Amino acid sequence: QVQFVESGGGLVQAGGSLRLSCTASGTRFRTDVMAWYRQAPGKQRELVATVSGLRSTNYANSVKGRFTISRDNEKKTVYLQMNSLKPEDTAVYYCNVLWARGVLPSGHNWGQGTQVTVSS
Repeated sequence: QVQFVESGGGLVQAGGSLRLSCTASGTRFRTDVMAWYRQAPGKQRELVATVSGLRSTNYANSVKGRFTISRDNEKKTVYLQMNSLKPEDTAVYYCNVLWARGVLPSGHNWGQGTQVTVSS
């Protein structure tokens, strides 16, 4: 069973920073395209950032220039450095492999996520 455990969320003022971590188990990880997602209250889950096994990255326009995704294949961990946080970044953040058309691959489930709250 593939599992992801997210951590590092918290309450921060607008303009502040947080670093999220996500550790994987039950997966080879090294070749997986990893992603961070977020879900704000009353909204659908959205893709925030991705990093390939070769460390190629992509970002949603809303976070480009403020967030940085990275990975440590030896530790099976993916990170999300979030700077210049805005109240609209408030959400539960999840990591997982990259989904296809909004659906995770078989055997992959969502973890509990980590709450990020940005106060104005």
